[in-house]
Amino acid sequence: MLPKMPSSGGPPGFLYVPPYRIQGYSIAGEQTVIQIPELDVCFDMGTCPRFALSSPFVAVSHGHMDHVGGLPYYFSQRMFQKMGVGTVVCHESLAGPITEMMHGWQALERQKTPFHVVPLASGREIEIKPDVALRGIEVAHTSPSMGYSIVEYRSKLRPEFHGAPQERLRDLRKQGVAITERLEIPLIAFTGDTQMAPALYHDEFARARVVISECTFFDPDHRERAALGKHLHVDDIAVLLEVWEAETVILTHLSRRTHASEVREILRQRLKESDLDRVHLLMDHRANRLRYERQGGDVRRRDG
Repeated sequence: MLPKMPSSGGPPGFLYVPPYRIQGYSIAGEQTVIQIPELDVCFDMGTCPRFALSSPFVAVSHGHMDHVGGLPYYFSQRMFQKMGVGTVVCHESLAGPITEMMHGWQALERQKTPFHVVPLASGREIEIKPDVALRGIEVAHTSPSMGYSIVEYRSKLRPEFHGAPQERLRDLRKQGVAITERLEIPLIAFTGDTQMAPALYHDEFARARVVISECTFFDPDHRERAALGKHLHVDDIAVLLEVWEAETVILTHLSRRTHASEVREILRQRLKESDLDRVHLLMDHRANRLRYERQGGDVRRRDG
């Protein structure tokens, strides 16, 4: 059964990539908040729509207002609605300023709004669900910025023990022999705001099933503007798609200067035809609704 699309707070972008809903808002310079409810996490909190409150974790990419402006409201409303203390995960250099910001709000409101801030070094991680971790990956922007990878850990029997009888495996375990190996499965990667950087070629991005990537500039003449602001250009995406194995790549952080219909045409011109079906725009409401309706038809045909 398909989940319902969110309806309150204006139309958020929405894509269903089974089993994940990817929903939120992302407009360059205005707001970015992207939630994956099934994984208990939001990426950034430029504003705080009601649906974002249900996520106990917020992974902040960097400190620009359109990415952190909704944090005080997020913490306050979670307390007000008795949802538990929210946790913000961020670049190590942001932990102090975010804490100071919240202390300022506590003084302003005259109430002790609880909050939890976790500084994360690049390459380190925090568990967000059993056997699922959020890993920070430093990227390159005009201020300290983190991309993130959500990875799942699974245990798998070592190849040399395939076909061994259960009695033998039990004996080996009792002897302290490691008969399993730990597999790391990248589920979702989020670039944050960044220019082209070596980190975007790491396995966390290359092997992720879904990549959520900023792409702020599409005009062929805006390569220099992208470089100046340390943002990705559509030509960078074309290069990265050669490396990213993701079945779904979701572009975010588009500016209002470029309409979704224009972006779709540019993508047809700049990307390989084989890549077009896996690239989507978070804020392309029309295309995403048509896609969702096709998914519903597929489900009805399968279940009918």
